Amino acid sequence: MNSRLLKTIMTMVKHKPEQQTSHLTEPHPPGPLTLERVLEEFNGCSDLSHRTYPVIQADIIYFEHLVDNHKFINNVIIPLENIQREELGALLQQSQFVREEETKNVIQGILEGEAALFVPQGVYLISAYGPDVRSIEQSETESVIVGPHDAFNESLGTNLSIIRRRLKSNRLKVVQFEVGEVFKTKVCMLYIDGFANMDFVNRMSERIQGIEYSGVLDGSMFLQMIEDYPATIFPLYLSSERPDVAVSKLNEGRVLVLLDQSPSVIIGPTTVFEFFTSPDDYYSRWAVGTFLRLLRYVAFILTLTLTSMYVSITTYHYEMIPQNLLASMSESRSRVPFPPVLEALMMETTLELLREAGVRLPTKIGQTIGIVGGIVIGTAAVEAGFTSNILIIAVAMSAIASFVIPSYTMSGSIRLIRFLLIILSGMLGNFGFMFGLGLVIIHLSKLTSLGAPYTLPLAPIKPGDWKDTFIRGPFWMLSKRPTQSRTPNKTSNKMKK
Repeated sequence: MNSRLLKTIMTMVKHKPEQQTSHLTEPHPPGPLTLERVLEEFNGCSDLSHRTYPVIQADIIYFEHLVDNHKFINNVIIPLENIQREELGALLQQSQFVREEETKNVIQGILEGEAALFVPQGVYLISAYGPDVRSIEQSETESVIVGPHDAFNESLGTNLSIIRRRLKSNRLKVVQFEVGEVFKTKVCMLYIDGFANMDFVNRMSERIQGIEYSGVLDGSMFLQMIEDYPATIFPLYLSSERPDVAVSKLNEGRVLVLLDQSPSVIIGPTTVFEFFTSPDDYYSRWAVGTFLRLLRYVAFILTLTLTSMYVSITTYHYEMIPQNLLASMSESRSRVPFPPVLEALMMETTLELLREAGVRLPTKIGQTIGIVGGIVIGTAAVEAGFTSNILIIAVAMSAIASFVIPSYTMSGSIRLIRFLLIILSGMLGNFGFMFGLGLVIIHLSKLTSLGAPYTLPLAPIKPGDWKDTFIRGPFWMLSKRPTQSRTPNKTSNKMKK
């Protein structure tokens, strides 16, 4: 989808940030717009194509790998090769030829996949963008059993068209920006007029325009530049590759951000509890969806606390172990030469090494490494007396529970907190464990996402939102949009029992 067709399919209000002077900026030197000047700017770019037509005194320059070659040759190259000088004026009247008088605009147009035509009548930019893009495929990180299986790809135009096909409304607004001071990346902010709170829209717009960085490569990199608390380890914006999630969040009154060359959409404001929801919750029966959601919260508690509790109890609080289990646990621990905290840290680190190796290796090999490595290392460690059977069980259950959490970014944050709790438990026992949990809760309570409380609806308490936070209520119960969105239109549906 070329750039000019993209501008016609979306309702766009262009926000142009004020020009700011920055040490990152590489301004083009002043001077007249000439072919020699533009070619000088691209000096050393061997992939730049330059065609000359002496009959009509025309030159055209473009990047061949950024244009749709078939359409470009048929609509531009062949006509230029077969017309006379007196016919050139009529050709330039076509809509695909746009006259340009500024050097920087011509250079930027060429970089964005347009072709620059130099003729005696002036300089024209020709819309020709059409590089190869990845086809629409299923998301590998957010797979579902029931529901749509398409996912965003790296083409901004394709992603916008996917959303437009699902949300056929003129109330869907799209605001376009460019970020990056050396190389530009197109950014689109989406919201539904009448659903989204304009304070959030304006705040997101200000943060996008306030980015001063040489170049933004991906949405995950971008969201770290607009966060309220950049130092926190928790993700403050929801990121998703699924169009159905994006549209549902728009319907709730959220603000979305799409980046060119990024397959993920950024959603804000968000709460910590939204990282434990999945589209499967809504595509399944409400009772099944509620069970799955509660299961994720149980998994969250297990992965966060199980290993830490083992360290705390075996180090300081043997009286908490049931009498029937104490004998076997003592026998298993008697052969281990390390204190429980060091034992747990070694096993957790080994688990993280296996996890990272499984991700980096090819898919088939990675699965083998994860399974075989876990079994071999775990068995050998117990037989050699490096660790106890109980700890192997605790670490394995923690690892399995961490995979239940739908969000990879949130799962990574929880794994880091687990190491902190293990160290505190090894130093201070149950007091250190509870102290660590208290620090995490206090930290979560002060966080905000786009200025909205991160722990809503638990702090501050909004019981009306609990029916779609801790459980997945029937659709007739979900009549109001979330409180955090501060939407001017609170009614979501008017269904009855």
